[in-house]
Amino acid sequence: MVYSIALRLLGDHGFAEEVAQDCFVELYRSQDRIEAGDHARFWLRRVAVHRATDALRRRAIRPESGAAEWDEVKEWATLANTGRARSASAMEVRMEHMLMTLPEAMRVALVLRFQEDMRPEEISALLEQPVATVKSHLQRGLGLLRRKANVMLKEFVRG
Repeated sequence: MVYSIALRLLGDHGFAEEVAQDCFVELYRSQDRIEAGDHARFWLRRVAVHRATDALRRRAIRPESGAAEWDEVKEWATLANTGRARSASAMEVRMEHMLMTLPEAMRVALVLRFQEDMRPEEISALLEQPVATVKSHLQRGLGLLRRKANVMLKEFVRG
């Protein structure tokens, strides 16, 4: 769960491993404050999100919106078609890239909602944001993903 969250937010296996290791080291140091299994799961998710966000900011790779982003999307589509994507299908590579090009707040909300199957109220508590803000990030993020999918996934749509 921790590695998966970090990977979806960072998009890099090496950095995701480092974040996961940091989370578990922090869990070891804080084990006397952890009360139960559910508390540990919540705590790990929270630390994973914060550590991944910190890593993004340190690396200064926050995606920018605009024309350059769409050129990058097309470049990834070409990369996927040339077979340079290891074991993932072309569609998986494109979808992963679409997720990585979302703004950080939207990406975090979507990963927690759809990968971790958390309700907006749980995400709100985890991120210490109002529920309305979380719902807004979810709605806008899904809308942006749909628009990007219309550009990137045309060949996978029937009709």
